[in-house]
Amino acid sequence: MLFGTNGIRGKFNELTPNLALELAQAIGIFFKKGTVLVARDGRLTGECLKHAVISGLQSVGCEVIDLNFASAPTSEFALKTLKADGLIIITASHNPPEWNALKVVDKHGITLSKERGEEIERLMGNPKLEEWGRIKKSKKYEEASYDHIKSVKNLVNQEKIRSKKLKLVLDCGNGMAALVAPRLFRDLGCEIITLNSNVDGHFPGRPSEPTEANLQELIKTVKSVKAYCGIAWDGDGDRVVLVDENGGFIVGDKVYALCAISKLKGVKGKVVTTVATSKCIEDVASNFGCATVYTKIGAPYISEKVYESKAALGGEEVGGVIWPELSLAKDGFMTAAKIVEMLTERSLSGWLKEIPKYYNEKIKIEADQSRKEKIIQKIKEYAKKNKFNIIDIDGVRINFEDSWVIVRASGTEPYIRIFAEAKDKKRAKDLIEEYKKLTGEI
Repeated sequence: MLFGTNGIRGKFNELTPNLALELAQAIGIFFKKGTVLVARDGRLTGECLKHAVISGLQSVGCEVIDLNFASAPTSEFALKTLKADGLIIITASHNPPEWNALKVVDKHGITLSKERGEEIERLMGNPKLEEWGRIKKSKKYEEASYDHIKSVKNLVNQEKIRSKKLKLVLDCGNGMAALVAPRLFRDLGCEIITLNSNVDGHFPGRPSEPTEANLQELIKTVKSVKAYCGIAWDGDGDRVVLVDENGGFIVGDKVYALCAISKLKGVKGKVVTTVATSKCIEDVASNFGCATVYTKIGAPYISEKVYESKAALGGEEVGGVIWPELSLAKDGFMTAAKIVEMLTERSLSGWLKEIPKYYNEKIKIEADQSRKEKIIQKIKEYAKKNKFNIIDIDGVRINFEDSWVIVRASGTEPYIRIFAEAKDKKRAKDLIEEYKKLTGEI
């Protein structure tokens, strides 16, 4: 199995140029030899893999539009505006620099899941090559970032933001955010201070994943310059986290909850999220009279459900938020712009007071595939026997009145993961211990 929950990932000795070419040929056939966009992030292996991908697509008769360097949300927005048949983004998102990946998106803007990826894998091996005289030249399209910035600006109150002249610290993480974020917020009249704002596939400034531990420079800078907030992105710009004016780190769940407040004030509709996301999302949606729809963990499942249910918003616990009026991509720039728009009314710490407070605990337990299956089955039987309220679309999530716990098998690693959340820290820890003990009996 090559496809994971969000494309094909691996180090360079795993995701080789040969494999990338074979995959691209199968993807080209899957997209019926139509027009396919290709984009890449700044990773050192990106250029090499891009050439292999373009060659593979051309060899089976596709027309290729090369976006070259582009963030994931920019690329997915271009897919929509250029009305292409598909998109391949060469990016490993928040993974370390030695990793890379092929992320595949269909013409509707829906990222291909592991299940849909199986069809592409079946097409690999012996593709029918296009006749030599019908191979199409690739085209370059270099306006994608500009188009994306323009559309984000059109979806916020520009005049309101400009009037406040907000001071922001932007940590681009040496990733694709450097191509979008500084220009976007300058255009919106903000005073910006940038960190790690040059594209560099070594990620010299900090690791690509925007965790609290990795953002200490951002936290320190926000406090020292007295900024309204700090904003940080991962390597491809699809997820975003925040630092408030006091230097407080704001996790992705709360970023999504803030976006839900912003969106649902004006537009009522369903909110889509994963089974591992904080209940604060459901609470916020409920306050606006809106329903929450839960999905499996992974961006493809969120975008599928947003598309199917015509939801107002989609998102997940790591700070990736889908704004359907823009595209079905998790868009870290649209998210940041909407948060900045909120800052014209009150401080970030002030807005956070509107989000119900929960405490989270997480652990992982080593388990091979056979044991993972036995554990999930046992937890499901235990929950049903006790007549608990469960969601079992991805592992088993058990909902209590003031808390929840989920036991699920990792799709990429030999682990069982247990997450618990409660309004009381002790309750969250007790849930972890209770379900850890249950798994230990298998």
